Amino acid sequence: MAHNHSHNRGTGTSKKNLLITMALNFFITIAEVIGGFISGSLSLISDALHNFSDGIAIIITYIAMRLSKRPKTFKYTFGLKRAEIIAAIINASSLIIISFFLIKEAIERFYHPTEITGSLMLIIAALGLFANVAGTLFLKKGSESNLNIRAAYFHLLSDAVSSLAVIIGAVFIIFYKIYWIDQLLTILISLYILKETYEIVKESLDIVMMSSPEGIDLNELKILVESLNGVKNVHHIHLWKLNDNDTHFEAHIEVEDMTVSKTAEIQKLIEHELHERYEINHTTLQFECDKCEVKNIV
Repeated sequence: MAHNHSHNRGTGTSKKNLLITMALNFFITIAEVIGGFISGSLSLISDALHNFSDGIAIIITYIAMRLSKRPKTFKYTFGLKRAEIIAAIINASSLIIISFFLIKEAIERFYHPTEITGSLMLIIAALGLFANVAGTLFLKKGSESNLNIRAAYFHLLSDAVSSLAVIIGAVFIIFYKIYWIDQLLTILISLYILKETYEIVKESLDIVMMSSPEGIDLNELKILVESLNGVKNVHHIHLWKLNDNDTHFEAHIEVEDMTVSKTAEIQKLIEHELHERYEINHTTLQFECDKCEVKNIV
């Protein structure tokens, strides 16, 4: 049985960036909670809750990153790489729960409206926008290649959008006394966050359930491998992602009766083609000659 191992790419996000972003979020959370209660703005409090969840998300992200780098053991032969995927699910799920809670609160406010101090709401929301934009810039690079960082990044991005919406709402309240816009913004912000986090949860659960990565057609992959010199048939294929950067492939490779050294040459060729075409970086190949009676693709 042949194996190929490749190193993962780095996240592109440093410990320092995560800690700075976390500090910014906890600072703005305190400011927005105080400002929300004083001004009476539910959308400001909703923004504060999102910022608080951002800070917690970054803590979870950091812990998961550290766990994923721990060496393999006899118990965890793959290491703890999936800690980051679990963290992504926790982060995204917390946002979904908070969003539904805020939608409920906003609907209740429509029936029991309260007067809101727009000027204070505007100042605090502007401060929140600055902190969230700064946070997204700190995490943007890492979010491009790491699902866990991406979940934390979307926490911050969604909060930047919500802070901007709160600022717009504050302007309407100051100049036009339209207080119900606060509840409307809360609902719109929450719906936006639900949309953004759905894809993260879906992708994370697909990885946990070991589904075949999107964009890779198993029939096409089978045809590619069987077109290589020396390969008669490919069957019992298993394809999954250990995390968002580490794709695994294993299969039975039927060949003519030959020496082990000959299969090594075929193995190298298969590994090269799979990596170039599909970015598969870990292969486990079982070479055989007329051994399996059933030769289904999976």
